Amino acid sequence: MFSMSVGFIPLTDAAPLVVAQHLGIFTRYGLDVRLEKQNSWATLRDKLQAGLLNAAELLAPMPLASTLGLASKKTPMIVPLVLSQNGNAFTVSKRLHYDLLTCHRLSELPFPLPAKALAEVVKMRKENSLQKLRFATVFPYSCHQYQLLDWLGSEKIVDDVELLVIPPSNMAESLENGSIDGFCVGGPWNAKAVRNNVGVSLFSSYDIWQDKPEKVLGVSDSFYQQYPNEIIALGAALLDACEWLQHLPNRFEAARWLSHVDYLNEPVEVIAPSLIGSCLRSETQDPVYIPHYNRFSGDEAMANCPTTESAKFLADKMLNAGQLTSLSVEQIEQAQKSTFRPDIFTQIQAFRNNRKAQL
Repeated sequence: MFSMSVGFIPLTDAAPLVVAQHLGIFTRYGLDVRLEKQNSWATLRDKLQAGLLNAAELLAPMPLASTLGLASKKTPMIVPLVLSQNGNAFTVSKRLHYDLLTCHRLSELPFPLPAKALAEVVKMRKENSLQKLRFATVFPYSCHQYQLLDWLGSEKIVDDVELLVIPPSNMAESLENGSIDGFCVGGPWNAKAVRNNVGVSLFSSYDIWQDKPEKVLGVSDSFYQQYPNEIIALGAALLDACEWLQHLPNRFEAARWLSHVDYLNEPVEVIAPSLIGSCLRSETQDPVYIPHYNRFSGDEAMANCPTTESAKFLADKMLNAGQLTSLSVEQIEQAQKSTFRPDIFTQIQAFRNNRKAQL
């Protein structure tokens, strides 16, 4: 039995890790996995780079940023598996929600909310010399950051708001105490803000991008070079868990496990909605059904393949955000090829198929 530490952040889309642990899938693949919860993405990255964690659930752009040495020690990473797609939403304070309704003389906002609606509020605030709106994302190199930038950029109001970074589990509290006016985060933290009646969700990440990598399995290149077979076994176990999560009845069981204090430490009624495709808007509005709100597998598991196209998509978003200006095209393209590894994913699939044939 090979012992391995795997880091994660308390989020609904950590479900594949928790499922693989609770169903004994890791053990069946000869792995003794310790799931280690971290509070922030920066801490998780630093521990993975330092070798204090052997592998981790990462935001999809994080391995590219690490490989390129952006805002951290340059540490080549590889992505052998995509763990999930979609899963984020943008939630604002009750005060900003009220301002949006008042500005547009509406009794209810459309979902998804077009950025043009916010642009009018921004204009009004500037005319009255009010401070900029403050929105939070979870990490500078995150899909949350780029999705929010894309939405704001559609109306050229990126420079009219202040962007902060806050750990996911602190989002609802920060919204309630007035530290921020809105946030883009994954579940269950949007649902928590709605359930606590302190926030209103205006759009999901699926309304910005469809079926792009959100969380990935990340491991340092040096660890993979030392233990390639073990990483392939880890990927196979997590792929089994992702496919198990495709079945809706299984997701209720996953929500129950995720509610445990060792994982999300939140009630099932906060965790379950996004797992069943339900995007909560507010306490007074019906939820919006988004079939791929949390997508863990599909297309005969090809949704789990870390393709070069996905790597390029993310790198382009990083470039648009002004994060790659000091790097050459050759450096960026090389990082894409070395980090997102469909060849290892193919080995994971072959390993699983051989095991199934032997059973």
